[in-house]
Amino acid sequence: MATCLVTGGAGFLGSHLCDELLRRGDRVICVDNLETGSLVNIEHIRVPEFVHLNVDITEPYFVDEPVDVVFHLASPASPIDYLRLPLHTLKVGSYGTHHTLGLAKLHRARFLLASTSEVYGDPKEHPQREDYWGHVNSVGPRGVYDEAKRYAEALTMAYHRQQGVDTSIVRIFNTYGPRMRPHDGRAIPTFLRQALDDRPITVFGDGAQTRSFCYVDDLIRGIIALAGSREHLPVNIGNPEEFTLLELAEKVIEATGSRSEIVHEALPVDDPQQRRPDIARAREILGWEPQVSLGEGLRRTIDQAGTEALLGIAR
Repeated sequence: MATCLVTGGAGFLGSHLCDELLRRGDRVICVDNLETGSLVNIEHIRVPEFVHLNVDITEPYFVDEPVDVVFHLASPASPIDYLRLPLHTLKVGSYGTHHTLGLAKLHRARFLLASTSEVYGDPKEHPQREDYWGHVNSVGPRGVYDEAKRYAEALTMAYHRQQGVDTSIVRIFNTYGPRMRPHDGRAIPTFLRQALDDRPITVFGDGAQTRSFCYVDDLIRGIIALAGSREHLPVNIGNPEEFTLLELAEKVIEATGSRSEIVHEALPVDDPQQRRPDIARAREILGWEPQVSLGEGLRRTIDQAGTEALLGIAR
């Protein structure tokens, strides 16, 4: 049994990672101050192998038991969150990553940083490969998130090169599934909420911008595979199947049986026009590729999350 520490463990991705690690027989220490996470996401976990620590990782923190693997997922990740919490987002990416890397060094643990496709910005290369350095507006409204993650990557590599910490970096592309927050501003939870309520689906711009959507189970499988590897350089994990936002809206309408119409709103500042991962390295290094199609993933999300949760109706 390995002991795994998961920062952001009460968030969307973190809670699914906690579930899978426990299913595999590991002990899990969930670190989350619930700034954007929720106890609802982990309330079903009632086993002695799981503990939740309500800790703010922007301050130094310690764990008084051996730790084998550190999964650093903590960060505001949706546009609504990082626009509401710009300074906190930067602090989590800098101080939070520094303190968590220090903890991994102290315990001689394998460290995995959850980075993001947003480090590529509005890419001039398509699809995005890990050796593409990005096209990011550091002073735009999205810069607090993009640059926090870019800094976290640089800090992670510095700890590896100078301090000898066993590190890895996963660049996560758009991911969806049960436990998404319905009002977090991202496309799939927004479209599902609108469609299930038969309200107009709001597409930004002309809807021709593209995204690639990975079902959460596939993503978690990739993250665990990377943590178990010997790789140190960034690895893209995402679904390379690419859809326009108009196509996504149509698939959501089909999956929900909704009567919603599609309407258009102004395009946000610095909204990327294309997003699609090149996953050749994940296939080669990890033997990983996604297995769940967008249509199947939407159906699983609706079935497992339930209409009330997707609509944001409190229990």
